[in-house]
Amino acid sequence: MDKIKVDRYRTNKNFKIDDSETFEDFGMSDKELKKELSKIRRELGEFQDTIYAHGKYSILVCLQGMDTAGKDSLIREVFKDFNVSGVEVHSFKVPTELELSHNYLWRHYLVLPAKGKFGVFNRTHYENVLVTRVHPEYILNEHIPGIHTVDDIDQEFWDKRFKQINDFERHLAENGTLIFKFFLNLSKEEQRQRLLRRLALKDKHWKFSPGDLKERKLWNLYQDCYEEAISKTTHEHAPWFAVPADNKKATRIIVASILLESLKKYKDIKEPMLSEKIIANLDSYEEQLQSER
Repeated sequence: MDKIKVDRYRTNKNFKIDDSETFEDFGMSDKELKKELSKIRRELGEFQDTIYAHGKYSILVCLQGMDTAGKDSLIREVFKDFNVSGVEVHSFKVPTELELSHNYLWRHYLVLPAKGKFGVFNRTHYENVLVTRVHPEYILNEHIPGIHTVDDIDQEFWDKRFKQINDFERHLAENGTLIFKFFLNLSKEEQRQRLLRRLALKDKHWKFSPGDLKERKLWNLYQDCYEEAISKTTHEHAPWFAVPADNKKATRIIVASILLESLKKYKDIKEPMLSEKIIANLDSYEEQLQSER
């Protein structure tokens, strides 16, 4: 297949979910899609070795999407060929008591990727303008000065939080973190089918929660919150990509391709050169090793 056109999935300040696709198959069978992903992720894995050796950039991959959008399986399949020491995955669930005793970005700062490494956030700091936007009562657990009731949480509060997130990401970018944010755009009907499969298959029962159905009833509100969050926080240094998520195999190809094609544009990412002194003595080093026979 032809290379993925990265800009096709890049969002802008006027992002509308209804204008974005939820399904893609590139006219390929499941077998062909699986083979294509294998090729792309192998190349991405090899490039990760170079990034690790180069040691000057860290890569932050942020994954957001409605329940059942396929975040877990995407992480497993896209990063399968990575050196395990070069990638770290963090899943952010309901904040703990310790986390709530700090500002909402604190727990994300703690696990940012080091130079040369990939960090994958499965759900991200954007939960603080998505789930809490849909359920503003959760904000009260953060014990923020001046916020006493839900009525104190107005549009000015959310605009300030968007600014804080933008400042957070700008700071990371200016210090060598390459940021990629993916919104896995799942259709409501596909989510229904995936929830039904969880109920039908015993080995998937553990994934189901009645809470999924409660959140599903708030679908339209979540879509509105995603649109605003993405529109107000997509930037050249921290772009959002809206990726069709109804076909998991194609979704993985798109995410892997965007990462690979975008990273390859950084021409300064190269494996470090050996010093002239070492190069001049390579034959000598080889002789020493050969003599041990």
